[in-house]
Amino acid sequence: MGAIALRQVEKTYGSGPKAVKVIHGVNAEIADGEFIVIVGPSGCGKSTLLRMVAGLEDITGGEIDISGRVVNTLEPAERDIAMVFQNYALYPHMSVYDNMAYGLKIAKRPKADIEMRVQKAAKILELGALLQRKPRELSGGQRQRVAMGRAIVRQPAVFLFDEPLSNLDAKLRAQTRLEIQKLHAELGVTSLFVTHDQVEAMTLAQRMIVMNAGRIEQIGTPEQVYGQPASTFVAGFIGSPPMNLLPGQAEGSSFQLDGARLALPGPAPRSGALTLGARPEHAELLAAAATQPAAGSWPLRVEMLEMLGAERLVYGRLGALPFTLRLDATRPAPKPGDTVGLRVPPEHLHWYDSQTGQRVAGLAT
Repeated sequence: MGAIALRQVEKTYGSGPKAVKVIHGVNAEIADGEFIVIVGPSGCGKSTLLRMVAGLEDITGGEIDISGRVVNTLEPAERDIAMVFQNYALYPHMSVYDNMAYGLKIAKRPKADIEMRVQKAAKILELGALLQRKPRELSGGQRQRVAMGRAIVRQPAVFLFDEPLSNLDAKLRAQTRLEIQKLHAELGVTSLFVTHDQVEAMTLAQRMIVMNAGRIEQIGTPEQVYGQPASTFVAGFIGSPPMNLLPGQAEGSSFQLDGARLALPGPAPRSGALTLGARPEHAELLAAAATQPAAGSWPLRVEMLEMLGAERLVYGRLGALPFTLRLDATRPAPKPGDTVGLRVPPEHLHWYDSQTGQRVAGLAT
């Protein structure tokens, strides 16, 4: 059993008037065997939260429950967890085998048990031919697999990954993501994975925890977080390019923003100040170039284009506000200076409260 419960978890550094609160009452339930990715920008508190689960940071308030027991006061070695760090943390003078076996030797496990566990982990991670090498003889990807192997041999209830792929190049990151997915499918161990990279989050997570300034903005599957962002922060953080966010005034089926009035496919969820969101890939180009866009379309004034191989990004303005459009590269493209007509299907419109930034129920469901 490796279920994790976070109940009103808080973290404050310092005391008195100089105290700085960095984690604000975090609540989350993580099921046994679930793979959860904690994602957010640098400084949002995601690594601090992971270190609190690991026991490397003290808890200021709340409870952390692992496998049905509160672990607030337990040492890391007593929590039945294994952690994979960003910097591998391998002993340079030891072989791969000895690095993987070291924790078990310290725990005084029988030699036969150590041999069995190391060989099993080496087979899973395809390290069998490397067991006698030293870390300096390995590539970055191989070193990270050794670090994962050292965690696997402990057979913990929970794996904790603290940005383990950030030191790898793009190709190795993609390969190692696949290896981590295979590892979880085979072992089924509860896993918490911290990253600032939304691609890692979207590809690895069964559910995501999106954090901002020490608070949870949204918990959900990658599909839920991408398709129905709970706030303007999530909408602007998840997605590349991020969602277009247009602040303005709604009245019936029209939306007045700075310098333009947009016709809506239906009435806005309410009148008054709202922020309208639309992802670049959900906006449809109605004409490659036109001096007078079709009635009811949104007039985008094109400023710049980027060719990205299979797709093209079109940067322009709706009125005075920036708007990005993603196009299939095989389609005819507008030119800088053109004014083109856009349409966004109603199911892909997102509405947010202009004051709180929270999602408002409306045309998008």
